Amino acid sequence: MPPAPVPSTPALGGSRWNTFPAAGTTLTAREFFTATEPLLQGIIDDNALTSADSEVLEDQIRAALALGTRETSLPLSSGPDSAPAARELGAQAETIGQELASWSTEALERLLTDPVPLPAGPLVVRSHCYGHLLTPPAADLLRGRRGGPVTMQLYNEWLHQMVLLRDALLTFTNWQDVPLLITPTGLRHTGPARDAFLTELLVRQIRHTSIVVFARHVVTGTSGPAGYGFEAGGGTALPAVLDQPPLTAPRHLLTWRPDPAVGEAATYVPAVRDYYAAPRTLVEDLPPATTTSGPFSARTVTAPVADGTRTARIEVTHDGTTAHVDLGQALRGHRFAQREDPAAGDASGTADAWSALRAPGLVWTRSGDVTLDATGQDDLVVLALLGRLYPENVALRPAGRSAARTTADGTGPSRLVTLVDPARAH
Repeated sequence: MPPAPVPSTPALGGSRWNTFPAAGTTLTAREFFTATEPLLQGIIDDNALTSADSEVLEDQIRAALALGTRETSLPLSSGPDSAPAARELGAQAETIGQELASWSTEALERLLTDPVPLPAGPLVVRSHCYGHLLTPPAADLLRGRRGGPVTMQLYNEWLHQMVLLRDALLTFTNWQDVPLLITPTGLRHTGPARDAFLTELLVRQIRHTSIVVFARHVVTGTSGPAGYGFEAGGGTALPAVLDQPPLTAPRHLLTWRPDPAVGEAATYVPAVRDYYAAPRTLVEDLPPATTTSGPFSARTVTAPVADGTRTARIEVTHDGTTAHVDLGQALRGHRFAQREDPAAGDASGTADAWSALRAPGLVWTRSGDVTLDATGQDDLVVLALLGRLYPENVALRPAGRSAARTTADGTGPSRLVTLVDPARAH
């Protein structure tokens, strides 16, 4: 008796606009965009669109993915008075939205002459409305002149998938490389996590842990313990500063780092959850500066996974001696540090960076501004130093840039100013 035939994947058409497996699959942004093209094809076919209609739909997608428009799908204010996280995420939204809009324009022009085959017949998809506004010309085209319920449902589904795609990528610097979990509903499974993420972003200063939770959800489809980064099958998501100069690196964005060796999911957590309760050392009590020769060397070391979490540390070595700084605290210090503070005049004292790195607890001061010179040091060494300073009134400043305090500044709280090479500011 011959074996029973293996059923093939149902063809595109009818109510099926994709062939994603029930268990989900992993796609990059570009791959997922390409997978949504049958929806655009259905819109073209049902509405008998021509190249003359492309400008209307191009204006529509640009308006929906931009910030500050009537049709925006993300009412986020990211001006100079906004919180740093809002500014970074707002800039991401603009960049990603513009790129997705460009892809859309190219796809429409191509599909008009090289259509996606729909063997199972014309697409007729039911798409629940999420309140995305249309420009008047787009509303007339999709619901009026030649449009109707079928066209409107197809466009609504495609537009919502584009909005979900843009939002899923907001937290990553290298957003085009991120492996997104895609299910038969596209990215709709990210809806609840996205709603929680955007609600916090829009109504308060979003926590870094909330950024990580959402990033993890769009990659894995699951949540986990609160932390500053995570591992998933095939890679790691950690703050962008681990690959960029601390003075100019984003404070809140993550970078996806592919790593085939990573298999077990885990969340990176700081060794000390509440830095406020950590022991402290006054900078005035540090040993005096010593003569040093050459730069320090640094590397990151991870601890084994325990209960779905792991810690990591930066090991800084000099003259055969090693100092250890928790990576979570270093990243926390980077987020909290001021950048090129214009009121940060010449400090009233100096402290030895190596002594600070080896100090017990977190270093702080109450006797006037103190400078720690990290010029000539590797970026990871600078990051480690930020992890050893109590994250309050800490400033990062390029060497050679200073401005005297004005009378209006007053004395103010004492600061720890870390100097870095000017070249690392660019």
